[in-house]
Amino acid sequence: MSEIVQDCANLLRRLPLAALFCLLALSGGAALGGEPVATVTIAQNGEAFIVDATVDVPVRLTTAWDVLIDFDHMTSILGNLTSSKVVSRDGNTWIVRQEGVARYGLLSFSFVSEREIRLEPTTRILAKSLSGPVKRMESEARIISRDQGVQIRYHAESVPDSVLARMFGAPFVRHEVREQFLAMAREMIRREPGAEPSPAR
Repeated sequence: MSEIVQDCANLLRRLPLAALFCLLALSGGAALGGEPVATVTIAQNGEAFIVDATVDVPVRLTTAWDVLIDFDHMTSILGNLTSSKVVSRDGNTWIVRQEGVARYGLLSFSFVSEREIRLEPTTRILAKSLSGPVKRMESEARIISRDQGVQIRYHAESVPDSVLARMFGAPFVRHEVREQFLAMAREMIRREPGAEPSPAR
């Protein structure tokens, strides 16, 4: 049994949590008449996980953008982060370092990641992993204006650094990406001018 627990520990430590936007403690709020809805699909191509996600949020484009790039305050948005900061800026190319705790069932493990973020203001965010629990990770987030808000479309390709992680990780990655998008959508709604204050937590 101890060997199984250790295998799970090694597996979870290597999953691409922060690299997938990383983008996660949920706040109050409602969208489109209810909770925001994020659609996430996971596929595999050889060693790589292919992640596609969309979420519709009834906010202005500038509100959505401000939340997506607010890396210095991301710990107040995503509950699994303990540290998040932009360590360097060169125009629209940023280096972001994040630390946190991955939780899955009864297990929890710390992680550290560093990513290069390239910004195309209010339209697209490109990211690639520089260090962390993946062999390779590249992602793209597009922000598209809609009649009643914005739609965020996210695509990522990630190669974990262990065979076990590739076998076990898909359900966990899907869950984490979904929770991250929901948390960020709720923060967008909270920040939208004219929005009702969220209930005290």
